[in-house]
Amino acid sequence: MKLFAGRRSRNRRKDPGRGPWLKLPAIDWRRLGISVLAVAGIVALVSVVGAALDQPIETIAVEGRFQRVAAVDIEQAVRQQLRGAGLVTVRLSRVREAIEALPWVDSAAVQRAWPRGLRIVVVEQVAAARWGETGLLNTRGELFTHDVRHLPTELPRLDGPEGSERQVAARYFAAQGRLAEGGVRIAALRLDARGAWELDLDDGVTVRFGRRELDERFERFFASALKLVAGRAADIAYVDMRYTNGFAVGWKTSGARVATAPAAPAHADHPDV
Repeated sequence: MKLFAGRRSRNRRKDPGRGPWLKLPAIDWRRLGISVLAVAGIVALVSVVGAALDQPIETIAVEGRFQRVAAVDIEQAVRQQLRGAGLVTVRLSRVREAIEALPWVDSAAVQRAWPRGLRIVVVEQVAAARWGETGLLNTRGELFTHDVRHLPTELPRLDGPEGSERQVAARYFAAQGRLAEGGVRIAALRLDARGAWELDLDDGVTVRFGRRELDERFERFFASALKLVAGRAADIAYVDMRYTNGFAVGWKTSGARVATAPAAPAHADHPDV
């Protein structure tokens, strides 16, 4: 075995067809040097042009329809983001975030206005409803401010547990259009800690929906009770929809409760509490 291995080793050394395992390619140092100089020249040119364009920002043009937002507040928020920055080096995203952090600002778009200015377009929040005693919801059901001293009293008031703003607003938006068709509007909508719903109409009638079968009870109110409320609102204190087959009416004069079921016997199951 040793002798055979030795012969194989000698045969390999005498094999004229075998060459080096790795051969490095030839490098064209002249072409490489030209490429490096070209890249360096481009970088230098970009730096010179950038420095020439990075002029101090002198003008800030603010556009938008404002009722609650003051243009001076927007300009002040922008100026705080321009310290040490020019038109090229300014971070537009940070400027936008600073503007959107202002009360009553819904969104903002920030653009460079050559040679030395910024163009800012601001969209103001649209209040759709009050939230609790001091908050306001926008048209998406978002609580965009929670500490307003003077709330618009013409807006409906929505209430609910913390974190339920979107849920309550969605129910309000879904109901308000259909109620307007019947000639009434929502003055208040409440969701209590137990999950029970109740609303006040602008004609003074309170409607109780409870916690269960909410969609069915709302539909029953729109289909049957709404006409009664629209026609005799002055005589009705409340409408109780927490029944399986109908609803109950509380009259202001006698205080009597009358259970009603359209196309069904005048009876009702016990309401949920």
